[in-house]
Amino acid sequence: MTGLNATAGIAVIGGSGLYALLDDAEEYSVDTPFGSPSDPITVASVSDRRVAFLPRHGRDHRYPPHKIPYRANLWALRALGARQVVAPCAVGGLRPELGAGSFVVPDQLIDRTSGRAQTFYDSGAVHVNFANPYCPVGRRTAVERAGAHGIDITDGGTMIVVEGPRFSTRAESRWYASMGGTTVNMTGYPEAVLARELALCYTAIALVTDLDAGVEGEHGVTQEEVFRVFGENTERMRGLLLDVVAALPARPDCACQHALDGLKLPGSPSTMD
Repeated sequence: MTGLNATAGIAVIGGSGLYALLDDAEEYSVDTPFGSPSDPITVASVSDRRVAFLPRHGRDHRYPPHKIPYRANLWALRALGARQVVAPCAVGGLRPELGAGSFVVPDQLIDRTSGRAQTFYDSGAVHVNFANPYCPVGRRTAVERAGAHGIDITDGGTMIVVEGPRFSTRAESRWYASMGGTTVNMTGYPEAVLARELALCYTAIALVTDLDAGVEGEHGVTQEEVFRVFGENTERMRGLLLDVVAALPARPDCACQHALDGLKLPGSPSTMD
């Protein structure tokens, strides 16, 4: 289905297994000034909320982390009406207590990527506040709903975002931990800052799939291990996400929504309402 006549105030950026079982789903193809998003966007009802679902890497996992069309993804979701984004992701644990199957709701990030398009503002001097990269309302909702599901979740932490697609060396892993990192990931940036530039609430929910290479022992991270652990926890993550989506405020009014107050929305001649 093509068109922008959908209303989906909430978006989830994640894997296809997180929405495959939803009913009354429709697909929308959205063109953006930055090309096409990773895949057509699926819009479905969750507890009477219209929610847009987008597979970050594409349904066939064709986009590696450094090639994901991040700008097109966020732009398309906002064009469909999304104002809140929930972003499940797989991460490596940088602390011994964060073993496979742990959940983390980060409150900070450190960008260690390079060469990625990380802004919609390619001309003019526009500077958006990014001191707190994640939505406080979304974070609180995720932590509360995790408790209701009996999921032991870590409230807060710093996500180190690396370029990938390779995993870290042991020395890098130890360095990230010494910097105060809690988890390491390859997709959380520029996704978070692009959401902020569109005045979207953005909440990451991280599933630890492994202990990163330098945390303990001589075991290195493998792709097989990451995919296996994420697959084993898909239903837990899916249940949590659907509950979080249902519990998010219908009309958010946090600082994220006012990130562009007095500034121009990217591509717009006027300032943000």
